[in-house]
Amino acid sequence: MSNDSEIRIGLIGAGNIGKVHLEVFEQVKGASIVAIHDAFLPLAEQRAQQYGIQNVHDRVENLIHDDRLDAVIIGVPNTFHAPLAIQALEASKHVLLEKPMALNSAAAKDIVRAERASGKIAMIAHQMRWQWNTIQLKEQIEKGALGSIYGAKTGWLRRKGIPGWGTWFTRNSESGGGPLIDLGVHMLDLALYLMGNPKPISVSGSTFAEFGPRKKGIGTWGKPDWNGYFDVEDLAMAFIKMDDGSTLSLDVSWAVHMDTDNQPFVHLMGSEGGASIVGNSAKLLTEIFDRAVDVPLNQPADDEGDRVRLSRHFIECIRECKTPISSVLTGLANNLIIDAIFESSRSGKEVVLDWNI
Repeated sequence: MSNDSEIRIGLIGAGNIGKVHLEVFEQVKGASIVAIHDAFLPLAEQRAQQYGIQNVHDRVENLIHDDRLDAVIIGVPNTFHAPLAIQALEASKHVLLEKPMALNSAAAKDIVRAERASGKIAMIAHQMRWQWNTIQLKEQIEKGALGSIYGAKTGWLRRKGIPGWGTWFTRNSESGGGPLIDLGVHMLDLALYLMGNPKPISVSGSTFAEFGPRKKGIGTWGKPDWNGYFDVEDLAMAFIKMDDGSTLSLDVSWAVHMDTDNQPFVHLMGSEGGASIVGNSAKLLTEIFDRAVDVPLNQPADDEGDRVRLSRHFIECIRECKTPISSVLTGLANNLIIDAIFESSRSGKEVVLDWNI
């Protein structure tokens, strides 16, 4: 592919996340979303008119096999992630896939195998890696500011935030889980990335469903379906061991009686210093003259946003045939950990991760 040619992209899913991709790719040079599909065709037609997209496909297979396209973006409910990603890779399309990568690690491994066989690029859209505070902190970590990172704590605790009760969000067969796969997948990915991508090897965890089954803890996001059901967790807690001896603890909830400000957090503990990200803020933690010192990081005035940087990286990887920083193996790590947390909660035992693909 010539570096001067435009990357032509098809969008699968015209809902909220699809709209985000449409807005972002208007800011990315050298690439355009030129085709769209949604299970609800009128929504796809509406988005096409709004964003000047000429090709509206009434069947997802038609979009995937459209020879005019170089890549596809998949922004649909979790249960369709793996099947559509595999179809697209087999059709020789590059893939930008929303998280979680798959419902479970078995499906995630299927995606890894499909990518390897295709020779194309699949990237997981973990936008937190592209936040300004993550970028600045990662630069300091790579300069040695923290020394050896041996421990980390991460999480995202919502006090009253169950989304779309009764819809696919709260149905395990369609979502793959509750806050663990909704919020936990973000925080696991961000923490592992900042830790230097150590290989997770074992997990102990517990999950609870104290609010959702009683239709309590309902949040404001999503429209409930009171004729539906809730069979996922609303709180998950876990402890993860890495191959380098470091550890990571995770706490995520949709609903919990706890004094929480509902912000994602990562706390890193290193031999020479520490660091924290809480919401949109970040700081380095060190010691000078035997005194504890906090060094805040500052957001650039002209920050273009995480999604723009993420999307530009995807296009760059296509053009330069390089592995994305949020590769399918990073997505697989998240799915392996999540599966192990559920299994550990059921068995009451530590679970060793199976990395065989």
